Amino acid sequence: MPPFHYSFKMKDFEATRNFYAGLLGCEEGRAGETWLDFDFFGHQVTAHLSDNFPELDYCGLVDGVSVPIPHFGAVLSLPDYLRIKEKLEAANYPFTVKPQVRYPGKETEQHTLFILDPSGNPLEFKSYSGTEEDFI
Repeated sequence: MPPFHYSFKMKDFEATRNFYAGLLGCEEGRAGETWLDFDFFGHQVTAHLSDNFPELDYCGLVDGVSVPIPHFGAVLSLPDYLRIKEKLEAANYPFTVKPQVRYPGKETEQHTLFILDPSGNPLEFKSYSGTEEDFI
């Protein structure tokens, strides 16, 4: 699968660097006066300075849990998911949706968690347990 590119808003350069590069371990790429690139688990994401942040909408209902829409994130191997989860827990980073296992025992079983980055952008990290397929 080719990498995707996603651009999103940020409030502050240093907080964004500390979160994506420092906490999550994403390598920083190019940067300009108003933007930063990161290698987000093999994909390019670009944060742009803004002061216009709409209120979050928790209209997504997945397995009885309200999730923020829109959001982006990464589908990871289980060891990589657990590594990110443990980093967040060690940093006492607040979860928007606490780590959980959805659809336990089924082929679609998945580990998932939601957080907000320092600018309030919702991120989901997940890993599928029962299959290597992301789109079933």
